[in-house]
Amino acid sequence: MQIETPPTEKRYDKPTGERRGLTIVHTGDGKGKSTAAFGLALRAHGRSKAVKIFQFMKVPSARFGEHRMFEQIGLPIEGLGDGFSWKSQDLEHSAQLARDGWDKARAAILSGDYFMVVLDEITYPLIYGWLPLEGVLDTLRQRPKEVHVVLTGRRCPPEIIELADTVTEMKLIKHAFQAGIPAQRGIED
Repeated sequence: MQIETPPTEKRYDKPTGERRGLTIVHTGDGKGKSTAAFGLALRAHGRSKAVKIFQFMKVPSARFGEHRMFEQIGLPIEGLGDGFSWKSQDLEHSAQLARDGWDKARAAILSGDYFMVVLDEITYPLIYGWLPLEGVLDTLRQRPKEVHVVLTGRRCPPEIIELADTVTEMKLIKHAFQAGIPAQRGIED
């Protein structure tokens, strides 16, 4: 580790642009994409902003840690899918759930009723061809000026990355699962 001297002067000028809704992407192979999006949702909810979370791969009856906590604090989260593709009994049904879920998410974004809409794991229905990319891009472009949209998932399409205001790529360096340690409640769910 290298020791650094703390900065004594501000290293940036104050931005002069207008405040507006942002498109934020958390992608990559590392852990933390959904966790980062949920952190933003909690931050906005803590400021009494209206937030809606859509989870494209989770089932509507999911009861993971985030669902339990969000229910306690009144932050709406909705599972739209039937689990990851390897758990699906019918991939066409999974695709239809994604399309139906997108209709709900799109309506929430365009309504202007929410300060923030989180589209958790939306990249999967996109890269599986279940959702048309152009429809998602059009919605992001047409959304009301004040609406923030947060998208998560691996392999985010480059067209969304190009459109986004802020993109973070989570890089996998090391994961306990690779060492044979199973997922643990409260960490992975």
